[in-house]
Amino acid sequence: LRLGSGANVLVFNGRDGEWQAAISGRKRPEHLDIVAAIRTQDHLPDLHSGFAPLKHARLDYMVQKAVEMGVSALQPVLTRFTQVTRVNSERMRANVIEAAEQCGILSLARVEEPVALDRWLNGRDPQRLLVFCDEATETANPAAAIETIRHVTTTGTHVTLGPEGRMPTHERGHHDAPAVCRTASRRSRAPA
Repeated sequence: LRLGSGANVLVFNGRDGEWQAAISGRKRPEHLDIVAAIRTQDHLPDLHSGFAPLKHARLDYMVQKAVEMGVSALQPVLTRFTQVTRVNSERMRANVIEAAEQCGILSLARVEEPVALDRWLNGRDPQRLLVFCDEATETANPAAAIETIRHVTTTGTHVTLGPEGRMPTHERGHHDAPAVCRTASRRSRAPA
């Protein structure tokens, strides 16, 4: 922290809102004194992202963009063709905090531990809408496809992104249920 004693900063913890605080201490900043409440705690939409993990820089970018879009939970799912099987959850959490700070979002998305795709799909609430972003689907208008199935669910939404190069047919078959919407996906390129 480059600011000295007496400087003001904004702080948040993901639960209690945003606060103005003054840095105090003799030679080095030792603690923060809360000055005033700035904003009450906001709440993220009930939107979860299940995704096949990517390599480091691309995963960092994907996590940042998901947080900026308002995702409330990030769930790495391991598929047959997932290229990365070990995920650094602490690094993902740090990216969540950094993206929230950059965007002024007070709520922090949960970072779940990686789980196999079939286990995740079998354990999810079937009342939640599952939007399966499938590179093999010929959906011309994803928004219209989601709107046609929205009435089936009463709770939140899961968005599932498969590995680079498509999911194998047997894993794509797991995404067949009344509250599932298949929509085309085109992966955007993360900066190298």
